[in-house]
Amino acid sequence: MEKIALDKVRNMGFIAHIDAGKTTTTERVLYYTGKTYKIGDIDEGTTQMDWMEQEKERGITIQSAATTCFWPPKEANNPRPIHRINIIDTPGHVDFTAEVERSLRVLDGAVVVFDGVVGVEPQSETVWRQADKYKVPRLCFLNKLDKTGADFEASVETIKERLGAEPAVIQMPIGLEDKFQGVVDLLTMEALYWLDEKGEGLEIREVPEDLKDKAADKRAELIEIISATSEELLEKYLEEGPESITSDELKKALRRATINNELFPVLGGASFRNKGVQTLIDAIVDYLPSPLDVPETTGYNPVTGEQEKRQPSAETPLAALVFKIQTDPYVGRLAYFRVYSGKVPAGTEVYNSTRQKRGRVGRLLIMHANHREQVQELDAGEIGAALGLEASTGDTLCSADEPIVLEKIVFPEPVISVAIEPKTKAGQEKMMDSLRRLSEEDPTFTIRSDQETGETIISGMGELHLEILVDRLLREFKVEANVGRPQVAFRETIRQTVEQEGKYIRQSGGRGQYGHVFIRLEPKGRGEGFEFVNKIRGGAIPSEYIPAVKKGVKEATESGVLAGYPVTDVKVTLFDGSFHEVDSSEIAFKIAGSDAFKKGARQADPTLLEPIMKVEVTTPEQYLGDVIGDLSSKRGEISETEARGSTRVVKALVPLTEMFGYATALRSMSQGRAVFNMEPSHYQPMPKNIAEKIIGEK
Repeated sequence: MEKIALDKVRNMGFIAHIDAGKTTTTERVLYYTGKTYKIGDIDEGTTQMDWMEQEKERGITIQSAATTCFWPPKEANNPRPIHRINIIDTPGHVDFTAEVERSLRVLDGAVVVFDGVVGVEPQSETVWRQADKYKVPRLCFLNKLDKTGADFEASVETIKERLGAEPAVIQMPIGLEDKFQGVVDLLTMEALYWLDEKGEGLEIREVPEDLKDKAADKRAELIEIISATSEELLEKYLEEGPESITSDELKKALRRATINNELFPVLGGASFRNKGVQTLIDAIVDYLPSPLDVPETTGYNPVTGEQEKRQPSAETPLAALVFKIQTDPYVGRLAYFRVYSGKVPAGTEVYNSTRQKRGRVGRLLIMHANHREQVQELDAGEIGAALGLEASTGDTLCSADEPIVLEKIVFPEPVISVAIEPKTKAGQEKMMDSLRRLSEEDPTFTIRSDQETGETIISGMGELHLEILVDRLLREFKVEANVGRPQVAFRETIRQTVEQEGKYIRQSGGRGQYGHVFIRLEPKGRGEGFEFVNKIRGGAIPSEYIPAVKKGVKEATESGVLAGYPVTDVKVTLFDGSFHEVDSSEIAFKIAGSDAFKKGARQADPTLLEPIMKVEVTTPEQYLGDVIGDLSSKRGEISETEARGSTRVVKALVPLTEMFGYATALRSMSQGRAVFNMEPSHYQPMPKNIAEKIIGEK
């Protein structure tokens, strides 16, 4: 693949609420950049980026897919320099939030696609917050302006109100709904018309007479917003007036403000009708950053513990982050990674600083969804995949001589579980091996064995998430399995502070075993997790046994004292103990620590915690009362209701236990007209009567 200068590279992704038109937009981008010769259609299952069978059947994106294209296309006689755009298309459904999280970690910019009828939707807020976390510069694309009810200005207002962002509207639609023909470019004051269904006949004309005054007002607003981000422009604006500022000066200042996350350019279009896509690609090139525009990559040196930086250049020491593992049925295990500095030639050895081991990179591939192109080298700023590399999501690849560990990707905890068993005894090993491979791919998918029942329990982010994974087991891995009813991932915690002694003494001829500890258990705030503190003074317990105590306590938290659920939000302090010169051992202190924790937890007023979901229901007004009544009957706490166009939106916090089968119930309650979105919010203690019932069932 031809090398492109680093300042002409764009690593970007498409993120959105489900059904905003993200994959449709991506397909059009691939078509206009010459990457594909036929536009993929979601309804026909012919999209390039949604290549999994499950994606084609459901018409949704499940896995993020990577591809590379060039703009302008190499064969086009366009005076603009050619840019390389590395794209990741991400899922919109909240169950697959990990795909968005890991993609944003390695991208330099993103296009957020909004439905031009409703503007910001619940999952739009979630992906926006994820992008905020990684400080990813964004463009906003208001799609579906040809749909009935499309409202460009109201959608822009939702970006301000719900996201707290400062939109810089650089286009204005010419007509809406079935009269949508094109856009006015407010920077150049030209009218762009797409004359046919294929969007090929792009024609540049003068701004229509009936829109001239409105366009002039919108341009004046835009100049004011952009000038406020640049001292140089502000001075010129105040001294010489807004008309003195050229469109080139505005573009330059807007690019800088976008990269600094001060402004978010807003464009409009109708991807399905092929309108507005070429100008969106231009904006990606014009306003989103190259690898040279974003801050240097930082990490820490695992030898010295000091923070280090890496410049985005092929000449600097290697630093790359593995962000995704995928099992390909034809070529095997693929490790996707982003190279931040240095270069990775095929067939060379790299150092995995996260796992502190060396590994060999086999073949190097540039991916186009599930198609592959082999390359000999990946340089700084590039995204690709390696075959035959032993690595996991979040691992850092570097040079053994100049090691660095980059910031890991943090994923949310699973909230729902099901028991799974093979249909035949002979299938047990194959099932476990397949589950392990799936959990390597997806960090929010976990597997554990229930010690009491011997069942295999799989956990994920929602019912759809687990349904897809079980479907993949059957189709990709040919594993026949029975699946139980969904179970909620409860947690246990304590509500009182207690001190407890743990002692393990065994004497059985010759050398014995001796471990003796005193620990203090204290409750922590919700979501703060587990903390172990060593307060041993004066050598009451030798330092080499402290990790064993911590390990014993940590293992004891994996199965609580009420119903065997993991214990969380607890601080354990080791403050005293004793040892025996001859008989003490790591195993004895591990058992003593575990025993002390279990006895202490029983006395510390243990309680069950349940996951609470943030639920947002959009319903026609006539069903509002039924929806609110139903959510209240599910122990839901209604936080607010608001009008959104002709519909009403109900926001509530509801225990996950009560939400199974809600999609069906809501459909029948509203004659199929209401929709809902649900995502994990937090854990909170369960009412005593319900907790007792769950404990009794265990």
